[in-house]
Amino acid sequence: MSARLRFALACAGVFLVLGGLVTAGVYLVVRQSLEYRTGLLTPERITVDGWRTFRRLEDPYEIARQRAMQVRAVYQRDTLGNVRTAGLIGIPAGAAGAFGLGWWSAGLVLRPLRRVTETARRVAQSHDLTERIGYDGPREELKELADSYDAMLARLARSFDGQRRFVANASHELRTPLTINRTLVDVAVRRPDATDDVKRLGESLLLVNTRHERLIDGLLALAEGEQAVLDRRPFDLTDVAEHVLDQAAAEAAEREVSMHRLLDSAPTAGEAVLVERMVQNLVENAVRHNHPKGEVWVTTRRRTGQVELVVANTGLQVPAYEIETIFEPFRRLHGDRLRSERGSGLGLSIVRVIAEAHGGTVTARPRDEGGLTITVELPADESVP
Repeated sequence: MSARLRFALACAGVFLVLGGLVTAGVYLVVRQSLEYRTGLLTPERITVDGWRTFRRLEDPYEIARQRAMQVRAVYQRDTLGNVRTAGLIGIPAGAAGAFGLGWWSAGLVLRPLRRVTETARRVAQSHDLTERIGYDGPREELKELADSYDAMLARLARSFDGQRRFVANASHELRTPLTINRTLVDVAVRRPDATDDVKRLGESLLLVNTRHERLIDGLLALAEGEQAVLDRRPFDLTDVAEHVLDQAAAEAAEREVSMHRLLDSAPTAGEAVLVERMVQNLVENAVRHNHPKGEVWVTTRRRTGQVELVVANTGLQVPAYEIETIFEPFRRLHGDRLRSERGSGLGLSIVRVIAEAHGGTVTARPRDEGGLTITVELPADESVP
């Protein structure tokens, strides 16, 4: 039950208890007030039909007093009955009124909390840490809660911005010396007097340099993908997938991997360049973590309120307990940290942050025959029928 419903039920329960106690007290007081008192009538009496009455005497005065006693008994019975009826009707009616009043009061009190909840939900969905609650009510508990939440968002925003700036700046600073190293090694290898040992060493250095450049590019994409996509432009996910598959065809043919595509229209909105990087990482991951004569299946389709990209591939068996770890930076399946030609371990991390920046989700599951099936869901562009 919600807090609002619990508060309303508490108000109704308190009214039921207090109303029952008050009604019982009134009943006892009225009954005590209307009880027969010894000494008001003559002590000579008999019992007829369960009622205490006095012996019928010839004295008219005694007859009048006997009739007054009967009237008193009837009045007592009717009065107590009215008290019981009023309690049975009034208490439930009052409890219902107390429930309604408690419901309304709780809604009024919890209204600022709903603002906090709505703001937290928007921040969680959009990753926009610049939004604030800005509660301007009186200085009390709700004001302190809203201000504490705003302060927490501000600290998180500074922390994430600092982290992204550090990664971006470090990546840019490292890219320049790597470019210089590649140029120097390439020049040294191409010299006419270069020996075979120098050429082999140069080729090894170029491979290491290329891996480092790929790692830096991945860090830049990761830092950029963690930012919320605010400038959303419509595009078709199918066009992006076709472009990526055409580019990956040569590498797939070299590795003897067959690619199958089933691409239906999938309109969405966002940053097309980032989404292209996301699809490229998925396709490259499916091709490189495959075996000769393997297969890759790429599917795009539109569902209710969302579009879906599915990339499946053959390959080694993947344990279910390793599924979540492959989305962490620098994590590879089967402890593979030496096969640098397969990537830097940032591919699926970049996929996840780009999908989340567009308000989407990424899930993966192992195939029974080996390999993975990775599904990306993004919000559909509702302006396209």
